[in-house]
Amino acid sequence: MTGFHSSVRTWVSAGLALAAIALCASPAAGQELGTIDFPTSGSAAAQPSFIRGVLYMHSFEYPSALAEFQKAEAIEPSFAMAYWGEAMTYTHPVWNQQDRDKARAALAKLAPTRAERLAKAPTAREKEYLDAVEILYGDGTKEKRDTLYSAAMGRISARYPDDQEAKVFYALSLIGLSQGIRNVPTYIKAGAIAEEVYRKNPNHPGAVHYTIHAFDDPVHAPLGLYAARAYSKIAPGAAHAQHMTTHIFLALGLWDDVVSQNEIALGPHADKYTPNHYSEWLEYGYLQQGRIADAARLQETFWRNVKNPMPVFQREGMAVVRATYVMNTGRWDDPSLARTFETADLSPTAQGVEAFLRGYIAVEHKDNARAASELAKLDALGRLKGLDADQPDRDKVAILRNELRAVIRNASGQSAQAISLLREAAKIQDATPAEFGPPDVVKPVYELLGELLMTKKGMAPDAERAFERSLELAPRRPASLLGLARAANAAGDHAVAATAYADLASVWRHADAEVPGLAEARQAGNLEAAR
Repeated sequence: MTGFHSSVRTWVSAGLALAAIALCASPAAGQELGTIDFPTSGSAAAQPSFIRGVLYMHSFEYPSALAEFQKAEAIEPSFAMAYWGEAMTYTHPVWNQQDRDKARAALAKLAPTRAERLAKAPTAREKEYLDAVEILYGDGTKEKRDTLYSAAMGRISARYPDDQEAKVFYALSLIGLSQGIRNVPTYIKAGAIAEEVYRKNPNHPGAVHYTIHAFDDPVHAPLGLYAARAYSKIAPGAAHAQHMTTHIFLALGLWDDVVSQNEIALGPHADKYTPNHYSEWLEYGYLQQGRIADAARLQETFWRNVKNPMPVFQREGMAVVRATYVMNTGRWDDPSLARTFETADLSPTAQGVEAFLRGYIAVEHKDNARAASELAKLDALGRLKGLDADQPDRDKVAILRNELRAVIRNASGQSAQAISLLREAAKIQDATPAEFGPPDVVKPVYELLGELLMTKKGMAPDAERAFERSLELAPRRPASLLGLARAANAAGDHAVAATAYADLASVWRHADAEVPGLAEARQAGNLEAAR
């Protein structure tokens, strides 16, 4: 599970979208954000704003955190840790974002040189915090500075074992070490550190937030379920806290929770929704629930509310929303397909999604020329200069290219070659670090492989294995559940089929009546219950 909606939404414009969410949905003063113990030498007048800034920061409400730290600076201009806090709002490790210039400008307000700034910190511990942030925004590449900063936070955490903030910021720094690509051992280490803080302070927002980030892939998500259940209650005043729980819920296929929490995160004004991180997850949740009419209405709301002309991040969002909707509903003539916008300046993944969608539809319409044209676009994307340096984009483009080529080959009767192409795509998928969120590869490769295998005589057992693997990567995804049920029945594995049908009927208990496969799932579930 990957990138548009995941770790950093690997392209830069995602950060703008997420920052806009934080700016628009930041909680009002007086709302609950959790509790922390972070003593400093700040005055009694300035410390509350400082603490509130840290609380906001732990929930990635960066604009609100910035405002609170600046309040603390205004109250006490010599409060060194307030400037530390302001500088810290300009690094977003999970999103692989950092604004070194603004951070350095924030620190310069305290004093013009590093030595003078450190002299302003009255305690040894606060000097170490300031020194760590100086490292973070010092010289060298971001990767080098992130690594040195994390080591510095590790030293502070070890030197002051009762400092819970040192521990949680160390955990967050570990998550940021891989520059937005999941490194499982490091993420697990970060999760263990965050859990230690949670055991000492069950109301700490950062402890549960970073635990969720550490474990929000399908394999490890059960380890983060307690944190997901706790976070929205700890920080009900942070919109991001409401959404963040769904990183675990989606990884476990808990679609009702995915929908309800993103609705809360977005707020009550559904007529104002635009394509952003929370609303795109909501759209995906509706589709998995089988609530096609709600998904269609939400997509139409996006089209109505996007700016004209659309900025890059909105065009990125609309590309994936439309592709996700069409590929999950099979509505190859959906009215949204008539809407066009510039794609040449979008990320390789976004352009790849658009080309794959158009090419897949062309195959469905038996338009060979259009399918070949869209495949040529994917081939060109795969040859882009610099793509090899961006693993997420490179892998997604490669998978989408193989998928479309396989679909085209299969339509022309070359099924063996199509299967081979999909197996190659599956190898790329298996070698890709697990991420989170709705899949950028809008037709998951193992799901597509299973569907193709089901059309071939005697290959139902192979199809069953493909669907099982698809569900390991995307638990309780309805299209894969339906495929598994059909493949298992065809292979004579009726117990597996019955379980898959029952799970599917549960996922679709609020589904629209016309959802393909719904009657089949409910009938199979009723037959099993009657036995």
